[in-house]
Amino acid sequence: MTQEELFKKLVAHCKEYGFIFPSSEIYDGLGAVYDYGQNGVELKNNIKRYWWDSMVKLHENIVGIDAAIFMHPKTWEASGHVAAFNDPLIDNKDSKKRYRADVLIEEWIAKQDEKIDKEVEKARKRFGESFDEAQYRSTSPRVLETAAKRDAVHKRYADAMNANDLAELRQIIIDCEIACPISGTRNWTDVRQFNLMFSTQMGSTAEGASTIYLRPETAQGIFVNYLNVQKTARMKLPFGIAQIGKAFRNEIVARQFIFRMREFEQMEMQFFVQPGTEMEWWNRWKEIRMAWHRALGFGDNNYRFHDHEKLAHYANAATDIEYNFPFGFKEVEGIHSRTDFDLSRHQQYSGKKIQYFDPERGESYVPYVVETSIGVDRMFLQIMSAAYTEEKLDGGEERVVLRIPAQLAPTKVAVMPLVKKDGLPDVAQKIIDMLKYDYNVAYDEKDSIGKRYRRQDAIGTPFCVTVDHQTLEDNTVTVRHRDTMAQERVSIDALPAMVDSEVSFRKLFQKLGL
Repeated sequence: MTQEELFKKLVAHCKEYGFIFPSSEIYDGLGAVYDYGQNGVELKNNIKRYWWDSMVKLHENIVGIDAAIFMHPKTWEASGHVAAFNDPLIDNKDSKKRYRADVLIEEWIAKQDEKIDKEVEKARKRFGESFDEAQYRSTSPRVLETAAKRDAVHKRYADAMNANDLAELRQIIIDCEIACPISGTRNWTDVRQFNLMFSTQMGSTAEGASTIYLRPETAQGIFVNYLNVQKTARMKLPFGIAQIGKAFRNEIVARQFIFRMREFEQMEMQFFVQPGTEMEWWNRWKEIRMAWHRALGFGDNNYRFHDHEKLAHYANAATDIEYNFPFGFKEVEGIHSRTDFDLSRHQQYSGKKIQYFDPERGESYVPYVVETSIGVDRMFLQIMSAAYTEEKLDGGEERVVLRIPAQLAPTKVAVMPLVKKDGLPDVAQKIIDMLKYDYNVAYDEKDSIGKRYRRQDAIGTPFCVTVDHQTLEDNTVTVRHRDTMAQERVSIDALPAMVDSEVSFRKLFQKLGL
């Protein structure tokens, strides 16, 4: 099965099992907008809880806020979004499809790396145990030729992005013979910039209305509240402000399911530090955030840092944490050193003094900021991609199982009476009543017990509890574990402790070393 086929199965699975639905589907949907179903919203909320608690509960110097989506229009002038929040777009004249020019070039560069890796794997098979990968990469003519071509294009691309040279971006696409995936032709238009902000009107009448924007990021809500939080919480540097909230971008090239959407949710933390210490904190937050991802147990090799070729206008350092999705390594989180750009600009545009008085230095200054920003929806897709597993069992049977970390699983326990009589459903309901105050618990009595197990596997439920006739005799139940399918008899009274030992966030948090 190809990675593309796997991704299509994953998308279908999300709909079939109540994770994600196309928005307004009865009206044929709305492009790049999705709704989270009954299982999806539980998983999404658990992801947000994992992030929020790891930030706010585990760090004494980080607090949270929830800022409004609508903000004063000058906010976006100060932040630079009105003037510079653009994507370089290019159209194929034959297919009439529009693409981001930078993405086309980055995908071409990635393909060169894939070519090199394939050459290395061929050589590994040919030479066997005596194969020296480092020597082969440094001496193979085909590898060196591909690497030189990639590096040359990479430099041209980085220079063009930093210079905002749209003509050069188009020329790179032409020189690399990048074709439209739809038409297969290289009949391209010029590259042009497109602003991504949604605008709307606020006011009681059309004549008196003013133009405002749906926020394209949540960070500015933190920056304009810096003074309020710092004073009311009596925070001393370094300290952070965390927020989870919706943001909106008019993505012309929205694609790859929920990876790039027009309405999405962000989890951001802005960490305010003394100027001159920002790089120390930037490196520290890189370590903390990577540990947060790896604690989920999806394989350390599936994550990597990718430093930005072109820094945003506000940054002096930036890197992405990328995950190896079915469609390749892509960003799930960004860690940026934003300098004092945001607070200084808001100080300038508002006319209000936004500074911190440092009692140790005896002076006031505008703090520098280190940002960690993660997309909830991308994190959701990353977890689903990593967890989706098709297994062949003994006897030729197959099952689809979501190996979601137990702490994040939508449903923690499914309680099942073996049959719908003899008082077994009554006992099952008593077990649910015992567990439901602490965990999301499901009741399932339809179909054979085997089909019920498969249904719970497909939504990632860690525990299935079966009530049978022996339960009436000795107050024990059969507990089936999702990942191993192992079954054991457990006293009903022991269930809460067993479940808690697996689903408590404490186990994840302890891996972070905070």
